[in-house]
Amino acid sequence: MGEAVSIGLVFQGAHRLMGALASAFKEGTVLRLQDLGELGGELLVFGGPYSNLQATRALMAEARTRGIPASNCICTGDVVAYCADAVASIAAIRDFGCRVVAGNCEKQLAEGAADCGCGFEVGTTCDVLSAGWYGHANTQIGGQDRAWMADLPDVIRFTWQGQRVAVLHGGATNVARFLWPVSPEEAGFAEEIRALESLSGPVDIVLAGHCGIAFAREVDGRRWINAGVIGMPPHDGRAETRFAILSGSGAVFHRLGYDHQAARAAMVQAGLTQGYQDSLQTGVWPSEDVLPKEMRRGG
Repeated sequence: MGEAVSIGLVFQGAHRLMGALASAFKEGTVLRLQDLGELGGELLVFGGPYSNLQATRALMAEARTRGIPASNCICTGDVVAYCADAVASIAAIRDFGCRVVAGNCEKQLAEGAADCGCGFEVGTTCDVLSAGWYGHANTQIGGQDRAWMADLPDVIRFTWQGQRVAVLHGGATNVARFLWPVSPEEAGFAEEIRALESLSGPVDIVLAGHCGIAFAREVDGRRWINAGVIGMPPHDGRAETRFAILSGSGAVFHRLGYDHQAARAAMVQAGLTQGYQDSLQTGVWPSEDVLPKEMRRGG
């Protein structure tokens, strides 16, 4: 899968970039970058399996049907989150052999941290609900899987069809930064692109995840593509989730159908009944706390 190497930046306060990155990475951390060289052919990009084993298997079936090898499938992180089958989902992704960047969930679980690291405001519905699913996952995952998570790169880069591509989770300044389709350009996307290019060199395309919504933005001649997530619907009232295919004609977002009833039943059986189990069926999130106001239902 290519060798992950450490970027020569250690957070001791000496470099201009350190301040921008301190909110995401603890002092003394060395960022990991994986350089894949050149990739050809179609790319299948997806985020957030979220411990949803049924959706994970459906995504792999999509790749096989489309003739896209695992080496051209890219996960933008958060293999583990809301759903019931953390261990089995990790095993499926590892066996599949796709490319994976570390999400905030991987980083927190690797450390045995007490929460998911999303930065939800204390007391909000999202903050309260996250304690349930994160605690469930944290009790399931063993040492080998935590070591795998700890070894994941923070950034993947490669060239594809003459374009320079970089993959990350939320942002370069904060692994758990929420960037939405409506986020500001300069104080959001452009800021993150500048920080990313300081780490990985010039980019033409950024592949990102974290927020759970599929979208694309054009920023200063660069393309920011969030493929969405496969483990939870994008709050649109439908059970299907999302992934993206990149080809010579650009990026196309696709719906992923899977056995959401089985995934929901697994959550109920595991006692994960704080509300996300119903989201798999209704396509509506149990809380809109995290969403910008203009993206909430009814505006």
